[in-house]
Amino acid sequence: MEVEGQQMKKRKQFGEDSMHSSTDYWRSRKFFDRYSLPKGWLYCPPYGDNIGFIIPSKVPLSESFNKNIPTGESYTPEELIHKQRCLGREIGLVVDLTNTDRYYPESDWTSHGIRHLKIRCPGQDSVPDAESVDRFISEVVQFTTQESQASKYAVVHCTHGHNRTGYMIVHFLVRNQSVTVSEAIATFAQARPPGIYRQKYVEALYDFYHQSKPELFVCPQTPEWKTDTDQDNEVVPPPSGNLTRAGAMSDADFRGDRIPFAEVQMMRNFCYQMLNLHEQARRNTQIPGSHPVSLDRDKLHLLRQQLYHVTWSAEVPRYMMLIDREGCYLIDSQFYFRKVQLRFPCKYIYQGRADVTHHCTLLDGELITETEPETKVKRTIYLIYDMIAINKFSVTKQPFHNRMMLIEDEVIRPRNFERELLSTCVNPYYQYGLEPFEVGRKDFYLLSAASKLIKDIMPRLPHSADGLIFQAWNATYMPQEHDGRLKWKYPGTNTVDFLFKVGVDGSNLLYLQEHGSKKLIEGCRIMFKDGSDVSMYSGRIIECSWNSHEDAWIFVRIQKDKSNPDYISVYEAKHNIEGNLTEDILLDEIDKVAALPIYADWVKLHSGSFRNVWRRQ
Repeated sequence: MEVEGQQMKKRKQFGEDSMHSSTDYWRSRKFFDRYSLPKGWLYCPPYGDNIGFIIPSKVPLSESFNKNIPTGESYTPEELIHKQRCLGREIGLVVDLTNTDRYYPESDWTSHGIRHLKIRCPGQDSVPDAESVDRFISEVVQFTTQESQASKYAVVHCTHGHNRTGYMIVHFLVRNQSVTVSEAIATFAQARPPGIYRQKYVEALYDFYHQSKPELFVCPQTPEWKTDTDQDNEVVPPPSGNLTRAGAMSDADFRGDRIPFAEVQMMRNFCYQMLNLHEQARRNTQIPGSHPVSLDRDKLHLLRQQLYHVTWSAEVPRYMMLIDREGCYLIDSQFYFRKVQLRFPCKYIYQGRADVTHHCTLLDGELITETEPETKVKRTIYLIYDMIAINKFSVTKQPFHNRMMLIEDEVIRPRNFERELLSTCVNPYYQYGLEPFEVGRKDFYLLSAASKLIKDIMPRLPHSADGLIFQAWNATYMPQEHDGRLKWKYPGTNTVDFLFKVGVDGSNLLYLQEHGSKKLIEGCRIMFKDGSDVSMYSGRIIECSWNSHEDAWIFVRIQKDKSNPDYISVYEAKHNIEGNLTEDILLDEIDKVAALPIYADWVKLHSGSFRNVWRRQ
């Protein structure tokens, strides 16, 4: 009783009882203490026993929190590293599952040569989603395969190191050690007592792997240091009244249904196989698709080396699409799969064979939302601009013009034929009108039509366009940046995607990718909207445009569909952003290329292959 009384006195002394759990409370306050302690953190054991090379832990708090922590009770990243080192464990990776960036700066780890990985998980009763689990397992597996990390340990933490941390570690054990859910839960509970104590997390694990929860299984009681009504207090200051959802895109919010991890792995392996990617390339967690090279003045000569077609470019989510007999799947930039309700009949439909549909056809395209100018009605369309495989056969080695014809003949026309046929039926066996979005083929034009495209067609598009894509006529499909695809953007719309963070001293930090790790870009200025609370952007991928007059990067929007910043090579092409390749210079060079005899002869030979006017299929 005396100990309990001392603890109660201690809690009152450091204001823990005065911290309400309601978010509305914080929103009503004029002052937000960035260094207030998470509920229950002070009395939560700092870390558990290692589970192989994984160490579960509560969140370490930077030294800035020490003003709210009694002497001898602190647990900083520096102390975590030291304590584990005393136990003979050298830390090589820290996985942060909290939903805030206020607990410590990433430099607390990177300054010691330790990689920090942020996977945001809301906590409380919000079970981590399948994408977060996949990313966690992929990153941890990759960590174990690196020679430089041999014999090193990975620290995994949420706020208290039990529910979210346990949920992720159990997933890892089930998938990589061939144990049951019950065995994995027991392993974690033994290493980090009392284990996972929220019922919803336990049930989600059994449901995910289609395993039955034992009848006698009982969730542990909520620990004394953590009452059941507590929240993790991962609260950040509310946005100011001037903050808006800049750049919100309805098409980016569309995701579809989740699918089991085992199916995801099978489909990823199929994609790797069709793209002929070797084991080392498969470690990349990004979508393994073709990427354009930025077209600047130094690369203008490429337009003379290959025969290109041209189309418009827009900042919209890029998705691959996998079609099989079981369904259709969108694949986003992080290589996650979501099932959508779409139908793709084969050419047998012309013979009345509705039972034969595409199986293992892989497409590349973009999901775009158009607004009808007169009615203001929006519609979403998946525009296919390339093909990787058709019915289990890779077509990546075929020239681009052949792949485009396959899209038209094998995908678009059979689908349109069946849709028109069913529209006349009283009781159709399939209703295309109930699909979540439409499907079409992106139009490409002769290179000589670039001026018409910029000055006439693009201004009348029912969506925004920010530049041009040049596609080489005979190029094969390559899962990387290559000269067969070039991208030019208007100087005013050229942007770079940074990882933004707020430093311990309140400074604004911008990071890019270099050799697979994050690199701080020194001396960069960034400007936000007046009144914006920049802490709301910390830890996010933000799109910025360069303003030469201000000598600063201007915040454009948060990139919701990206988890990694651009490569430093994009930033180094800053001279392009400052307007080195203007519209006039580009069109002048295109006129010269189009006047070459070899181009004129080629146009005569292939003029019927592609349309030179704007017309939606």
